[in-house]
Amino acid sequence: QVQLVESGGDLVQAGGSLRLSCVASGRSVSNYAILWFRQAPGKEREYVAGVNWSGGSKYYANSVKGRFAVSRDNAKNTVYLQMNDLKPEDTAVYYCVVDKVGSGWYVMESALDYWGKGTLVTVSS
Repeated sequence: QVQLVESGGDLVQAGGSLRLSCVASGRSVSNYAILWFRQAPGKEREYVAGVNWSGGSKYYANSVKGRFAVSRDNAKNTVYLQMNDLKPEDTAVYYCVVDKVGSGWYVMESALDYWGKGTLVTVSS
């Protein structure tokens, strides 16, 4: 069994930066892609970014491309999401999840497993 715990969410002003962490425990996730999703109040969950098992392939939603950067440290069983130039529309709960078959780009719901409980990012204007 894998547990994912996100952290690093906070209240930040527009234009600011945050780094989210996703720490895995229970067993290693170094063989799997890890994806980041977010869900804003009243909106559906949306894909944000993903990284393949080695960290060599990274993918981003158009809405965050050029501002967010995903990375991983398999020795620490941790995946990061560096968020720069934050905008009020980035306000959401951010979740990480294991993708058991993918390479970092979101393809299918059924491949996702072991969701974290999320961390809240609030960006004020």
